[in-house]
Amino acid sequence: MDHKNAQTALRNCTRWRKSSYSFPDGQECVEMTTEVVGWIGVRDSKLGPASPVLAVPAAAWQAMVLSL
Repeated sequence: MDHKNAQTALRNCTRWRKSSYSFPDGQECVEMTTEVVGWIGVRDSKLGPASPVLAVPAAAWQAMVLSL
């Protein structure tokens, strides 16, 4: 799946998880989804479904996480 199609598919996902690094009051949070195979979706939780979605290839996401 190319980036544009992944981004469209990720916008339609329904299972989003808040970052464990988010503030308890919920004001500054990001959410992620892994519903689309091979891709990670990231969005602003304050905007919810209206948020733009960042589509990241799963391999690139894994490399970033492992580098932290």
